[in-house]
Amino acid sequence: MAVIHNTNLTPNKLELLTAWLPGRPWYSAGTGAPDLAKAGGFRLDDPEGVVGIEFLVVTDSARTEPTAYLVPMTYRGAPLAGADHALVGTMEHGVLGRRWAYDGCHDPVLVAQLLALIDGRAPAQNQNVSDTPDREVTRSCVRGELAAADFTAPPVDDRTGTELAGPHGTTLRLHRVLRPTQGGTPARPAEATGHVAGSWHMPDDTHTQGLLAVLQPGPRASQESPR
Repeated sequence: MAVIHNTNLTPNKLELLTAWLPGRPWYSAGTGAPDLAKAGGFRLDDPEGVVGIEFLVVTDSARTEPTAYLVPMTYRGAPLAGADHALVGTMEHGVLGRRWAYDGCHDPVLVAQLLALIDGRAPAQNQNVSDTPDREVTRSCVRGELAAADFTAPPVDDRTGTELAGPHGTTLRLHRVLRPTQGGTPARPAEATGHVAGSWHMPDDTHTQGLLAVLQPGPRASQESPR
């Protein structure tokens, strides 16, 4: 299990994201500086114990109506080859030294573990406490084991999320701009074959839940029988 260190980061994650977010296609508050607060999220374990994996939810109060964003991030002790375009920034960790922080949608370790979470092989971990499952993260999958090797095409950002293409037209979509689900725990959309949902807090301390990621079948996959 990943160990959560109680130490300082310089700059901290919110400072990195304040500079990085305005350049994202799915950032909705224009080019001005965000007013960010940590609102929730969870972690996943790297089986090799090398890469830190975090799904961070932040709220931006720069506009009248606060917006919640999902920012999957990976933390590495050395640069990830070929991923300069996905670098969020570097920071000094009080225990681990220099860390390179990446947009996790471009990191194969995060993609592999997200797929493992969806199909039930990797439990979500508490964002702030070592060796503690996060019971507020829910997931489902109606097909078999998902292979990270099938999702190697470069991620594509649009106005609301990031999409990764898989086999036979299958897509894994991460919602970057989060929308609360009304009436209880978010369910898997009817047309989807897998999903991840989680919770976060808005600036007024409202506790809410919503979809974080959805696995959509392509035309061929949708004709196959679930396993």
